[in-house]
Amino acid sequence: MKLSARNQIPGTIVAVEKGQTTAGVKIDVGHGIIITSSITNEAVDDLGLAVGDTATAIIKASDVIVGK
Repeated sequence: MKLSARNQIPGTIVAVEKGQTTAGVKIDVGHGIIITSSITNEAVDDLGLAVGDTATAIIKASDVIVGK
């Protein structure tokens, strides 16, 4: 699948923490960096996400905030 989002970061799922309606999916992208996404439990089930799966964090945003 091709996407317009340029920020596509591959990694490995290290945690899937389901709540009442949403889940926190943690993706280890290397160098000690974990990206966490909040998605619906239904999306977790539809994608069949599980610890150890390879996954891609796709980041699409209109604003980038830089701090120092």
